[in-house]
Amino acid sequence: MEIPVLQAININKYFLDPVRLRVLKDISFTVDRGSFVAITGKSGCGKSTLLYILSTMDTDYEGELRLDNEILQQKSNAELALVRNQKIGFVFQFHYLIEEFNVLKNVMLPAMKLGRYSTEQIEEKAIQHLKILGIQDQALKNANQLSGGQKQRVAIARALINDPVIIMGDEPTGNLDKKNSDIVFGIFKDICTENKQTILVVTHNPEFASRADRIIVMEDGEIVS
Repeated sequence: MEIPVLQAININKYFLDPVRLRVLKDISFTVDRGSFVAITGKSGCGKSTLLYILSTMDTDYEGELRLDNEILQQKSNAELALVRNQKIGFVFQFHYLIEEFNVLKNVMLPAMKLGRYSTEQIEEKAIQHLKILGIQDQALKNANQLSGGQKQRVAIARALINDPVIIMGDEPTGNLDKKNSDIVFGIFKDICTENKQTILVVTHNPEFASRADRIIVMEDGEIVS
């Protein structure tokens, strides 16, 4: 049986505000390779807090987390930064593009940082991703010249550049209208079916979540379905 790409085992999280408050309660689930999973629930239910733990950005939690069958708890901050760059692609509600860089350079940045390939190889790869996403004609424009929907497609191309084992999205359509939300959903779906890559998205949008392969519903820091 194939090992899941992501395994969360009894994840608990506490905030001190000002007393100790439990905000995630025994969260356990797995994400299979090539699947499209949406985590949803009302604002404040803990879904974004959970995503920060799953993405290794927050290391202050109890429980066990495995990514690509690798236990993450004992790793140093430097080791976790490498895991993030190699194995996780991020797409946020806000695209976080560097506005004064052109589109091509924005997409290339994570691969330049990783240093696996030459600049020429990375550029070729970046152009290929932009082509797949239908925005190769925007490659030499600065990020601040793009529409919101185009910026989010650039962010997806950037997330894909290092061939991550999982792409994580935090409200990736939160700032988009319905038309662009549908485009982004379609891109994620294609990434799963054609590239066999794994998508895990946190969203408060029930329509977006309902079209994923699997929905995890959270309420008051727990998985309820």
